[in-house]
Amino acid sequence: MMNPVLLANEPDFMIKGIFSYQLFGQTVWITTTHVCTLIVMILLLTFAFCVNRKLKKTDPYDAPPMLVNIAEFIMEFLNNMVTGVMGKNAAKFVNYISTIAIFILISNISGLLGLRPPTADYGVTLPLGIISFCLITYNKFKWQKPVGVLKGLMEPWPFWLPINLIGDFAVPVSLSLRLFANILSGTVMMALYYSLLPFFVKIGIPSALHVYFDLFSGAIQTYVFCMLTMTYISDAIGET
Repeated sequence: MMNPVLLANEPDFMIKGIFSYQLFGQTVWITTTHVCTLIVMILLLTFAFCVNRKLKKTDPYDAPPMLVNIAEFIMEFLNNMVTGVMGKNAAKFVNYISTIAIFILISNISGLLGLRPPTADYGVTLPLGIISFCLITYNKFKWQKPVGVLKGLMEPWPFWLPINLIGDFAVPVSLSLRLFANILSGTVMMALYYSLLPFFVKIGIPSALHVYFDLFSGAIQTYVFCMLTMTYISDAIGET
């Protein structure tokens, strides 16, 4: 028998269809994920546009505005993070790592704005994992050559080839599922809290939960995704 409390206060953490249209005879839905992703992109583009405008108007001999200082701090932090992991190869990948780091972080913490985090949808995290996997595979073939890749797949014994192949193709699934599951679990927990404990919502307790599930967990999952991507790429390049 269903819990009457759950029936009376049904948690709302599902992806919702907003409207649909016909494309080549197929029904295509625009969902909350599309809208929230668009909002995140608009926020990032607006921030970049404002920083660019401030940079153009700032005299090089004057103290930079606060917005420029924030942008410089973010880029310096990301540059140091990538350099610390990838060393001399950092310059080649800092733009990609910085882009996915900023997008994933803002997506993860967008729950603070009342949005459903786009990264709580596997349709968002899987493409991110596939893009990283393609970059990893490209660098593996570029630096190790096909012979080196085949040799690595047959270590420590040739009959391990199928197992090593499975391990390689599991990379995008591993990257995407880890990010998706952690962000979705936070989204579900907050939805359950708001639905089942409305009294505590009125006295401000959700603030502490948002700090953990949105800020802390969101930042940690961003760091983990980027760190694993950089580690895989560094392993693919090897000693050059």
